[in-house]
Parts: sequence; C-alpha cells; structure tokens
Amino acid sequence: MRTTKNWIGLVGALLPALFCGGLLLYFNNVRGAFGGLIDNQLGPTMFGLGAFFVLFLVLFLVKLWRTAGGPPASTPSARADAAVDAARSDFDADAAFERYMARRAAAPPGERPLTFGRKQD
Repeated sequence: MRTTKNWIGLVGALLPALFCGGLLLYFNNVRGAFGGLIDNQLGPTMFGLGAFFVLFLVLFLVKLWRTAGGPPASTPSARADAAVDAARSDFDADAAFERYMARRAAAPPGERPLTFGRKQD
C-alpha cells in the first residue's frame, strides 16, 4: 500500500511539470510556424510557463528524493513517543499534597493559608 501511494504521489507531482513542458514545446512550434511574427506576444507566456515548469520540476524532484531515501520521515507514533518523553517529569503530585497537608496541619489556626472555595478553620 505504501509503495502504491508513493508512486501515485510521484505521478501526481510529475503531471503539472509535463503539462507545462508540453505547452512550452507547443508554443515554441507555434512561434516557429509564424516565423517570429508573434514573438512579442508569446514571450511573456513562454517565460511564465518556463517559470512554472521549473517550479513543478523542483517539487517533483524533492518528492522523488524523499521517496527514494531522503531523510526518514518521522511517523506519528514516533512523534507521540517523543512528546510523551518530553512531558515526563520527576514531579510527584501525591508527595506535594502530603507536604502541603503536613505544613497546613503544623501551622497555627490563625496563620493557615486561605484556599479558594474553602472556609478557614
């Protein structure tokens, strides 16, 4: 399945480059057929098609490079594992709560810290 998807992606990336290249060849033949009479009108069109051809060709080559063995793409599970490892810490919530309760119980009643939503003893 993965190789089929790669081939379809490569063909899909190559089609716009082939289309622009074909139009360039067509307009070059049209220009030659008129003997240079319409060079001023076809010049900007051919320049734009050439720019798009180069752009699509570069995109195709990048896709080909990635498919053929470029840098390994990180899989979603590898990214999830990396995120979990980054989020892990040494914080122990139960121990923190126990320390808080021990300090609260040791403090005299007038100096106990106020807690949101609770009455002071």
